[in-house]
Amino acid sequence: MKIAIPKETREHETRVAGVPETVKKFVALGAEVVVQAGAGDGASLPDAAYEAAGATIAKTFAATVKGADAVLKIQRPTEAEAKSLAKGQMLFCTMSPYGDREMLGSLAEKGVDCFAMEFMPRITRAQSMDVLSSQANLAGYKAVLEAANAYGRAMPQMMTAAGTVAPAKVFIMGVGVAGLQAIATARRLGAIVTATDVRPATEEQVASLGGKFIAVKNEEFAQAQTAGGYAKEMSDDYKKQQAELVAGHIAKQNIVITTALIPGRKAPILVTKEMVASMAPGSVIVDLAVEQGGNVEGAKLAENVVTDNGVTILGFANLPGRLTADASALYSRNHLNFLTPFFKEKAFALDDEDELVKGIRLTKGGEVVHPQLVAAKG
Repeated sequence: MKIAIPKETREHETRVAGVPETVKKFVALGAEVVVQAGAGDGASLPDAAYEAAGATIAKTFAATVKGADAVLKIQRPTEAEAKSLAKGQMLFCTMSPYGDREMLGSLAEKGVDCFAMEFMPRITRAQSMDVLSSQANLAGYKAVLEAANAYGRAMPQMMTAAGTVAPAKVFIMGVGVAGLQAIATARRLGAIVTATDVRPATEEQVASLGGKFIAVKNEEFAQAQTAGGYAKEMSDDYKKQQAELVAGHIAKQNIVITTALIPGRKAPILVTKEMVASMAPGSVIVDLAVEQGGNVEGAKLAENVVTDNGVTILGFANLPGRLTADASALYSRNHLNFLTPFFKEKAFALDDEDELVKGIRLTKGGEVVHPQLVAAKG
């Protein structure tokens, strides 16, 4: 089993899909590991550290993946990188297939078996393999730190001889993994935290972290969650009521962090221009969904926008990548935790009947086979 870990080349990407810790463990399992020179530079991991862990260093992407059975990446390959991939190779990364069906189709035609790590089933067994959770956790934490840095005042209440400094009011929109970590971080910094979500079960989670839950609580809200724990599509009437409640609340907030994402679709608008205009000068908004179109009107990818009324909208690209070392380590462990069970006596064999393999496999035998993608195409 030969594993290739190339250097990421997409814009704004600083992470690496393998760290010395996981390389050493792959080698112990019986794998041969090849790492591209400089792959770990963004995470302060020199080539020598990989060599010490048992890896071989290759100069180019093509040399790194040549003859590899499995290629581990963070993001899907670029067109230039895809040319070096060969029939029979397994590619594990965040494929984002809805954003580039043409790329996926071309990889399928080449006979590359593509696996989308972000499609990992949300079951107990797969928690340690879930890249969305591991990266969202860091994104939620970093979002609060970036907001605090941009906010021109203190976060906690401070009692001083010269007077009292009022605590910041922070509003988290979306109580998933990123939202929960944002709540916890803002509370640790001493802010007054409120949060909203359309899933009833999140109210207790918010309260457990010291936040206050904000939502229109009616009969529809009580039924707004699927058996799998995901949010249902709400009626137009509920959306209108919720928007009115949120609009009045946002006007009183100092910091707003939005986290709402829908797989395969543009992120929903949660904060309108009117809501932004209602906020006081110096307020800060962090849009964690900006890479999928954004939850905030006026947000721009990889830009910090200051509105006419003095509100700063932060639209960071790859927020987990601003914590490169930790983000790389966690993503690498996700790869390791998924692949390890398929090593038996230092030989690797992927089980096509395994529910996790079925859940993340996108291509096989020259075709796109994932049910969601086949259905979307049809």
